[in-house]
Amino acid sequence: MNRFWWCLVLIVFLIIIDQLTKGYVDSNFQLHESVSVIDGFFNLTYVRNKGAAWGFGRMFDDNVRLVIFKVLPVIAVGFLFYLLYKSIKEAFYMTLSYALIIAGAVGNLIDRIMLDFVVDFFDFYIGTSHWPAFNIADSCITVAAVIIGYDALFIAPKKKKAK
Repeated sequence: MNRFWWCLVLIVFLIIIDQLTKGYVDSNFQLHESVSVIDGFFNLTYVRNKGAAWGFGRMFDDNVRLVIFKVLPVIAVGFLFYLLYKSIKEAFYMTLSYALIIAGAVGNLIDRIMLDFVVDFFDFYIGTSHWPAFNIADSCITVAAVIIGYDALFIAPKKKKAK
């Protein structure tokens, strides 16, 4: 099986895990209910996010939210599949990054289409300072961003210098 098909399997697997965890939280927690996992550091807390990262755009008009959070992501996912396909012959970590972003984008897009919000539940904090709650899909996108950032800062300059 070539790399593209392995990435498709990974994407489907991550979307399923994302949706199963969100479904579990939605079915077994009350909104804003919090269960301590690591006291003083990590809770599972049920949050509904109508916006993007850190709740950006949650107060936008419904028509604006439709375009930003439902229409544009469909177009972006199509473009990301194109990038994924083109990256097959490049470094594996870039192909992996595109697969992770696709999985995360589709996972959150499913929520937005079906629920009109995204289910978030990972709640990390120290004292009273909380990181915004997030989910598996958000984690996929974040890991991909770190990989792409690492490439831009450390690998690409070396390749450019070698040429």
